[in-house]
Amino acid sequence: MKRLLSIAVSALALTACATASAQTVTAPAGAVRGTTEGEIASFKGIPFAAPPVGEMRWRPPAPPARWTGTRDATRYGAACIQPTPHVQTIYSADIGATSEDCLTLNVWTPSTTGKAPVMVWIHGGALVTGSSKETLYDGARLAREGVVVVSINYRLGVLGWLAHPDLSAESPLGISGNYGLMDQVAALEWVKRNIASFGGDPDNVTIAGESAGGLSVLYLMGSPLARGLFDKAIAQSAYMISTPELTTARFGAPSAQDAGAALSRTLQAPSLRALRSMDAQTLTDRAAAGGFATFGVIDGKILPRQIVDAFDRGEQAPVPVLAGFNSGEIRSLRMLAPPAPGSAADYERMIRERYGDMADAFLRLYPSADVGESILATSRDALYGWTSERMARSQTAAGHPSFLYLFDHAYPATEAAGLHAFHASELPYMFGTLDRTPPRWPKVPGTADERRLSDAMVGYWTSFVRTGQPVSVNAPDWAPYGDSRNWMIFRDQPVLEAAVFPGMFELHEQTMCRRRATGTIGWNWNTGLASPPMPPATEGC
Repeated sequence: MKRLLSIAVSALALTACATASAQTVTAPAGAVRGTTEGEIASFKGIPFAAPPVGEMRWRPPAPPARWTGTRDATRYGAACIQPTPHVQTIYSADIGATSEDCLTLNVWTPSTTGKAPVMVWIHGGALVTGSSKETLYDGARLAREGVVVVSINYRLGVLGWLAHPDLSAESPLGISGNYGLMDQVAALEWVKRNIASFGGDPDNVTIAGESAGGLSVLYLMGSPLARGLFDKAIAQSAYMISTPELTTARFGAPSAQDAGAALSRTLQAPSLRALRSMDAQTLTDRAAAGGFATFGVIDGKILPRQIVDAFDRGEQAPVPVLAGFNSGEIRSLRMLAPPAPGSAADYERMIRERYGDMADAFLRLYPSADVGESILATSRDALYGWTSERMARSQTAAGHPSFLYLFDHAYPATEAAGLHAFHASELPYMFGTLDRTPPRWPKVPGTADERRLSDAMVGYWTSFVRTGQPVSVNAPDWAPYGDSRNWMIFRDQPVLEAAVFPGMFELHEQTMCRRRATGTIGWNWNTGLASPPMPPATEGC
């Protein structure tokens, strides 16, 4: 029996050797040895910046040390430090070891020669959790369509986004915060310098991300630091919410520096030396428990102004955009929705109290006939729907092709769990990783219909990365948003429709505009039943 087992193990090893072999690339950053499986080579855990540890904590990313010899790139690097999880959700996955030394990236390539288009993927997780090595983000399927895929890590939570007066004082620019965003820029700079060695075209780079990754795409579009580092943008379930400002309390939020100073008092760490000497995991856990809110910082330099203002002024990156969201976003994010009142009459009364002259328009879109569904749709649209359509409108007006989608696909496990088209449920379809979802994720059926939908989305996404035009074999033509306000709807199959959700954008744009005019009310999760009283109409609103 032992001999038979030994033979079987040897046979498996030989099979593995036949399907996976080493591949070496010598790039300006150094030589790396990855793995080849079939036609796709992968290189994992490549450092794009020096470890942000010790005195480098809360400093801009520095260039990595050049290594000697050939670096092993067959395994992912550590995920960035994130809060210790206390509950398990459908998104929970084993991301392995975490470390402050986490600024690495991964590359999947169909060939190390040639000039293939490049997609740089920025993971989600509220800027607090997540990792480039999550199985959903495996880039092999997209690479088989001729695209070089790069996935990146960036500093998270308090380690990536803390602003503090003392940090600003030691900065040559007089600013702090946005370290995670600077990491993303450093990764794009690495791509610009090195990706040609992996068969990628440094002059045809698309940034892409979902949720906080989509928010990061917005930040990069609005940041002068990232200008010229990418040529197209994909924003999935992004949210163009108001963002804390470095030194000024605005839009209902304290200044980012004041919030950082308050956190240091909570942590009983009165100096940068004390903060930098804290254990990274302890610091992260205590900051999360203390209510530290992780966002970018409007600092006048890296993020010069609110993202809505950057888009209104035409200062955003002049690139084609593919943007969209999911019909059931809030079904898996119910903490973002306020509780339902006792009756339909109470709902209507509360909406009228909050929205005043806008209440009739609100109730037409979100009626009292099904209060629960209206609450979910309100939060979905105020965050993700309005943002997606605003991006499409803005880029269209600026003369850049823009493509808008709605993911509205269902399968038995999502319907049984009450999670129709939930937040992030498009990811396994557009990555072609239907069989690589987290353990508690509603299991995707292994049917030909599901694979066809995934193939269509893979085709559209990779075509957009290649040319700026989403085209897919055996699927409908995807017309730009344009004057007809076209949307591609992904249900059991893609269908092009026009003017989806009429009035949705206008309502939430008006809400944002009136709040922005006050300077004291933010636009984020405070919508619908959670809305403060609506300010009166003003000039331009």
